[in-house]
Amino acid sequence: MRLRADIWVSAYLRRCEVEGAPAVLRRRGAAEAGAIFVKIDRLDGTAAVFGPAPQSELADGQDRMFTKLHREDWIDSSEAERRLAAEIRFDPDLWIVEAEDRQGRSFLDLVG
Repeated sequence: MRLRADIWVSAYLRRCEVEGAPAVLRRRGAAEAGAIFVKIDRLDGTAAVFGPAPQSELADGQDRMFTKLHREDWIDSSEAERRLAAEIRFDPDLWIVEAEDRQGRSFLDLVG
């Protein structure tokens, strides 16, 4: 059974807080199953954007896995915003969480 998106986001925000990385909910999506996107801002003009990993990448029992949505390690913050805007046009029920961490830590389960 998959964890509801609203519960996962709440737990992720707490995790970031515990780790000393301020995080905010920028966009609230569908509570039960909305797609979750995470922007990590390094506070130097660069960022990374993570989105849901393809279902084919999930092993049995795994709940939510993420993948970076760009090839580069870090992209310009304005490019990150353009990518998020494109995702919103595709799926208006998505969630967006933004965390600030100079070290670039995401605290996400990543594939690849």
